[in-house]
Amino acid sequence: DVQLVESGGGSVQAGGSLRLSCAASRTTYYSSYCMAWFRQAPGKEREGVAGIDRSGSTSYADSVKGRFTISKDNTKNTLYLQMNSLKPEDTAMYYCAAGDSWPCSAKYWGQGTQVTVS
Repeated sequence: DVQLVESGGGSVQAGGSLRLSCAASRTTYYSSYCMAWFRQAPGKEREGVAGIDRSGSTSYADSVKGRFTISKDNTKNTLYLQMNSLKPEDTAMYYCAAGDSWPCSAKYWGQGTQVTVS
């Protein structure tokens, strides 16, 4: 079964931090080559934020490098996104995704979690 469930979104002031989590079903987690975070702000296209492959190699959008960290816990089948030094332009719906090719193109999507920075 395919299941990606995000949590951890919320409202925060500029300069603050949030940690997003994405709980994946065991099948999705271990069958996917990579997992990633995407975001979509109102009126804008969905964009890739960060990705991590099976070996732990990571990639980041230029706009979040040095502020966001993607990681995963194989014992919990969970993907994380630690977001520090948040800016108002980080406001968006954040989606967890799992894919089979690199850069991580999404094959499966979560339902999203809202992040609002004021």
